[in-house]
Amino acid sequence: MVVLSGIKKLQALEEIRLLKARRDRAADTKDWVLYESLHAPDHRSINGDYPPWTSAAEMIANISRIMAGLTTLHHSHTPEIEFVTPVRARGIWAMKGLSLWKQGEEDHWFLAFGHYFETYERRGGAWLFTSREVKYYHTLSSPGATFPPK
Repeated sequence: MVVLSGIKKLQALEEIRLLKARRDRAADTKDWVLYESLHAPDHRSINGDYPPWTSAAEMIANISRIMAGLTTLHHSHTPEIEFVTPVRARGIWAMKGLSLWKQGEEDHWFLAFGHYFETYERRGGAWLFTSREVKYYHTLSSPGATFPPK
């Protein structure tokens, strides 16, 4: 069964790619208003050692607190995007993330490689994130680093 094809599929793919690019930029620049606007209110998130978050508001409250003392660099690439319906899709993105912070007087870092597993819905004329799970397959950190920082 073909869900989307031709120009409509290419447009939807590009809109989801731009959604992801904006999300990474908003995270790294700590633009929490933009970040939240990219997510459906009922967005669900699973991020490693943290408990699952069941709304965009809960996610923003936690992410903004966790990332307050971090400088981050998120890179997402080589997406696999599949349309389930004309207004629902799921995607897998390869990722590389770098976090930098001060721990006492020392500079520390955490580098992660893995994948984002996401779902999207077109609501109100725009694609939004409806869920995300990040899975790290390889991580490295500076000697003595505590990540996430307290």
